[in-house]
Amino acid sequence: MWRKGSSEGSERLEYLQTLVTEFQDTDSDEAREQVLANLANFAYDPKNMEHLRELQVADLFLDMLTEENDNFVEFGMGGLCNLSMDPECRRVILESRGIDLVTNCLSSRREETVLSAITTLMNLAAASPRSQVASPAVLQCMLRFSLSQSARLRGLAAVFLQDCCTAEQLARAERQMTQGQQTAVGIPLPEN
Repeated sequence: MWRKGSSEGSERLEYLQTLVTEFQDTDSDEAREQVLANLANFAYDPKNMEHLRELQVADLFLDMLTEENDNFVEFGMGGLCNLSMDPECRRVILESRGIDLVTNCLSSRREETVLSAITTLMNLAAASPRSQVASPAVLQCMLRFSLSQSARLRGLAAVFLQDCCTAEQLARAERQMTQGQQTAVGIPLPEN
């Protein structure tokens, strides 16, 4: 795809720019899904972070989280999850009300979307106050997910509860659930 040498970075940027432009210019949902999936995959490679930041791909992924097309949401959430490993991208996500958008993805029926949302919240917890990421509603979701039949969802929820909240926050969320003060009511467990 890229030739070795000093122009590799510029060729990489050019290629990523082509993908972003194709996403913006096409009317085909199928083509947009494919480009979005490709951008999400490129977001996994730290060599691409600088270019993806320059192209404002985090904003594109955030925009996808409110789409009705489940594939757009899944690929946008997956890309955002990959970008959230980068401190500068985390800042962009946090400044763009990303916690609310990501939290809304916890109600997806798609397990991959939910797993990416949980992982993103865990990454964002490294750059924001715990109370911002570990709201009572999020903690109640994690408590429900920790009872899931899906080993991946159950395990990731347990890690979130261990790493992203205090014992006091967890105890409060458990009390609220047992007293019927659930703020996460209506959030279904994802389908396997």
